[in-house]
Amino acid sequence: MATKTKRPYLYEVDLMRVIFIFGVLLNHTTTVFMGHIVNTTNSQTFLEATHLILHFTRMGFMFMSGLVLTLNYYNRDPHWIKFWKKRFSSSGIPYLAWNAIIMVFLIVLGVGFSWQHLGADYWDAIIHGDQFYMYYILVTLQLYVLFPLLVMLFKKLPKSHAGIMVVSFIIQMFLMIGIKYWLPHVDTSNWWFLFKNYGENVLVYQFYFLFGAFVSIHYKEVDAFIANHAKALGFFTAVLALGTVALYWCNIHILKLSMAATMSVHQPYMLVYDTVMIIFVFWFGRQYAYARQHGLWPWLDRWIHNGAKVSFGIYLVQMIPLTFLTLIMNYIHMPAWLLVLCLPIGYAFVVGIAFLISWFCYKVPPFGVLIGRPQIHLHRRAPAVTAQPSKEK
Repeated sequence: MATKTKRPYLYEVDLMRVIFIFGVLLNHTTTVFMGHIVNTTNSQTFLEATHLILHFTRMGFMFMSGLVLTLNYYNRDPHWIKFWKKRFSSSGIPYLAWNAIIMVFLIVLGVGFSWQHLGADYWDAIIHGDQFYMYYILVTLQLYVLFPLLVMLFKKLPKSHAGIMVVSFIIQMFLMIGIKYWLPHVDTSNWWFLFKNYGENVLVYQFYFLFGAFVSIHYKEVDAFIANHAKALGFFTAVLALGTVALYWCNIHILKLSMAATMSVHQPYMLVYDTVMIIFVFWFGRQYAYARQHGLWPWLDRWIHNGAKVSFGIYLVQMIPLTFLTLIMNYIHMPAWLLVLCLPIGYAFVVGIAFLISWFCYKVPPFGVLIGRPQIHLHRRAPAVTAQPSKEK
């Protein structure tokens, strides 16, 4: 009988998840602080000009989705109905639950929505995914529908994987050019929601999903290539990160864009920056995987592993600590420069509360279902009991 080999655990994926989720929280915490600096000051300009540096995290999440799904399913012959059942329940239940929980939470605090329109507002939120940073879940649900086609694409063209990525990157670049320079001048009022609200459309992130799948399929080759070019990768990552400040200046002073358009993740330059940054994070994760085999501090290893376990939950609940932070800051009056210095405190507050809520759900049944980690699996069958041979002679 053939034995089933167990796939080795990729510890670098843990660190990548931690970097991306805590980067998202830093991004959104910075947004809260920016909203409380109302006067045009050097502090405000500093936060705005450096804000795009943090925006790689969204595309990092998309990359991780393609990477992890392909790692889990590419070398199998999955039953796609079971795949959809499992994936839609693990993401769909938290999506439905946290949209409701957070909406009620905001009504109770009196900072948004109303009991009178709760049903209509809730329905609008779940079909559009445009509340509480839930767009990522809606995009992921779309990816689940299309994922069998992604697998088929790579399997049907086994010798053309590099070509697939080149074509995908070109398409992504044209999408970014169109979104930035063409779409703002077009009347989209009669367009389908997912076309005019492109941030919730899976096709707008197609390159990152395919890139994650490509890295999964060619893991050893990609790892070796990155290791051989680590110094150049670090240099270009730093240059491109600083270049986002120049991008901000160009958008504001030359193109005269609005602040929303200036800060958009959907820009041609950001495609290049995000791609290089994702590769750099992958390299950094590989260094962690190496370090943990050569004397990494046990407490740090546990912290990264636990953070990765509840990273999805942290993303789902982030609106709760961000709301508390906003309410607290409404009562704080201090100079803008001092407010900027308090950013690490606000960030630690958001991270701490989000982690505690997620960890509670992870540890206490049956709340694990709220973060995609149910402690009770009703769909699993109990193992069959086999008769033991008699020891009597």
